[in-house]
Amino acid sequence: MTTSQTNNLSADICIIGSGAGASPIAYSLANAGAKVLVLEKGPWLTEKEFFKDELAISVHDAYNPKLSDEEHVIEEEYETSDGVSFWQGEKTSDSGWSWWNGNVVGGSSNFMSGYFHRLKPIDFRLKTEFGDIEGANVADWPISYEELEPYYAMVERIVGVSGRVVDHPHQEPRSADFPYPPVAESPISSWIDQAANNIGYHAIPVPRAILSRPAMGRRSCEYSGYCSSYGCSSGAKGSGRAALLNHAVASGNCTIKPNSKVFHIATNSQGEISGVHYYDSQGREKIATAKIYVVACQAVETSRLLLASKGDKFPQGLANNNGQVGKNLLFSGGGTGQGDFIYNELTPEKVADLKTVGPFINRALQDWYQINDKKFAASQQGIGKAGTAKGGTIDFLFHQNPIARARGTQWGEDEQGNSQLLWGEALKQSMRSEFTRYKTLRFEVFNDWLPNDNCFVSLDENTTDQWGDPVANVRIGYHQHDLEVGSYLAEKAEKLLAELGAKNISSSVSGSPATNLMAGGCRFGNDPQTSVLNKHCQAHEVSNLYVTDGSFMPTGGSVPYTFTIYANAFRVAEHIKSQWQHYS
Repeated sequence: MTTSQTNNLSADICIIGSGAGASPIAYSLANAGAKVLVLEKGPWLTEKEFFKDELAISVHDAYNPKLSDEEHVIEEEYETSDGVSFWQGEKTSDSGWSWWNGNVVGGSSNFMSGYFHRLKPIDFRLKTEFGDIEGANVADWPISYEELEPYYAMVERIVGVSGRVVDHPHQEPRSADFPYPPVAESPISSWIDQAANNIGYHAIPVPRAILSRPAMGRRSCEYSGYCSSYGCSSGAKGSGRAALLNHAVASGNCTIKPNSKVFHIATNSQGEISGVHYYDSQGREKIATAKIYVVACQAVETSRLLLASKGDKFPQGLANNNGQVGKNLLFSGGGTGQGDFIYNELTPEKVADLKTVGPFINRALQDWYQINDKKFAASQQGIGKAGTAKGGTIDFLFHQNPIARARGTQWGEDEQGNSQLLWGEALKQSMRSEFTRYKTLRFEVFNDWLPNDNCFVSLDENTTDQWGDPVANVRIGYHQHDLEVGSYLAEKAEKLLAELGAKNISSSVSGSPATNLMAGGCRFGNDPQTSVLNKHCQAHEVSNLYVTDGSFMPTGGSVPYTFTIYANAFRVAEHIKSQWQHYS
């Protein structure tokens, strides 16, 4: 395809992607007077498109590409009958396993739950605290919690985080309380507080990137009960689009080009970026030029783009002469659990509490963010003193979406206890029971996914997207230690459910990653041989390239990543601002 020379674009700052890693850059630089261009592969949707359509979310995956057009190849480890392990890839168009998280302006931040826990000081120095871990590539961060803390506070003010600080054993240092009061809470929150107190736990309120009162031209939460995976029709959720990009565009200095798929970043003879090649909404090849370029496509796609952007100076991909692009990909360790509250065993008042829809549970446990337990049975090679390990976070929630709740009701057991598919009257009764006999309280466990040599992104030259470009091949190897920590935390959560009086308590911890929690692939660090980016998230090898999505993280911590991605992007924006002013 020949390049169209008409309507090619030029700016001071060109940003590829528009989510949590991109939007703070656009916001900060546009408000500083720089001309900012944002190239986003997906459409530009607003609150009016984010109505609560369960079929669009649960069945049609409406805000992501069709897997027949854009897919990934996922490599998992298998074992032969004689115990020999091997890796085998499968196209997501065959498996149906989508690895997209929101291809729209604002990216996946439109569809997050908005659990905004900060990282803690210990997360920045895992190697120092616990030493090397066999089979893992653990590294300290090149910055400290103290350096990032002002930007956490900035996110709380500008994006809008609602919460309240309570004293607990692992409370991180803070410069200020939350700027917005907590969102409305479910009656079940008080149940959890009491049960936790009974057994010596410390239940804490969950900070949410959701406005509890109108502010900054956005409405407050309207408590529809449809939050996770849904776009916010009130604008209360702090997506990059609603909280930052709208204001960046209003400055007059930011241009967003939706439906623009970047496929190659070109470099000149000095190894600096000379332009970005993309397809516009009509499929025409265009070029965008700038002084400074920021890549923030989410971890897998950022690595894919850099690997695909080969040049004379970078035969292995842009900024990849050390072979580190795509390496040390991260997800979140942990799993899920649940317990049922049987209506006919409860008082009418408690049943009414359980049936309350809209307000959030907003309770978490972080008592074991660092595990100090001599009985802890995890592998102890090089993980500090016996019984000590990095732990994690437990969050509690209800599934309000009826389609999500109905999934699973089609399965039952035969007389021998084997799983069987239900039909007809049996299926009807199973679904009736789900919606009328009990309510399920669930929990999610978040713990570190240790970076390792079998978790990385490469290019799959045999599988291409609808434009003919190689797709990302993602190997998803995990470290056994992640499962042991996750299981330890799940047992603690099950104990709380038992104290609450729940029945049918169970949990599941596995190495299968949650695809909405991804980071790494372009880790930052001080050593150019073992990292892609410096402490400012500027490529060691390419002075006018920055990467500001979750790719920069060398370790992920034990909380969802979005808050930290926002905070770091605001931090990096300050450095880019000084560089832009120098160029100017």
